[in-house]
Amino acid sequence: MCIAVAAVSAAAVVGLILVGVLVDLDTADRVASIIGAMISAISLVGFVYTLSRPTGVAVAGARSVQAGDSIGRAVTGDNNRQRGIAAQPQPSAAGPGPSTTMAPGVPGERAVAAGGSIGEAITGDGNQQT
Repeated sequence: MCIAVAAVSAAAVVGLILVGVLVDLDTADRVASIIGAMISAISLVGFVYTLSRPTGVAVAGARSVQAGDSIGRAVTGDNNRQRGIAAQPQPSAAGPGPSTTMAPGVPGERAVAAGGSIGEAITGDGNQQT
C-alpha cells in the first residue's frame, strides 16, 4: 500500500514538473490545484470510513466502557476514589492493535469490554483504593 502511494506521488511530481517545463507555470499551477483537491476529497472519504468502522467490541448498557484495544483502568461507579497509577494492561497475544473480529456484546449497566486486555475495572459505588 505504501509503495503504491509513493509511486503515485512520484508520478504526480514528475508529471507536474513536465507540465511546468513543457507548457507553462500557469497551467502547472492549475493542474496542481486540481490534484490537491482530488487528494483532499479522497482523504476525507478514507478518514470517514476509518472513523465509522466497528471497533471489534460492543457493550450495551448505561455508563458502559468499550475500547478497540487495551484499557488501563475503567471506573464506571459513583463516588470512587483511586490513588496511584492505574494497572497497566498486559500485551495481547495477538500483538498490538485493535481486534479485527467482532466480540459478542457485553450486556448490562457499567459493562467493560476491550479488544485487548483490561488492567483494572471498577464498576461499583463508593470504592476507595490506595
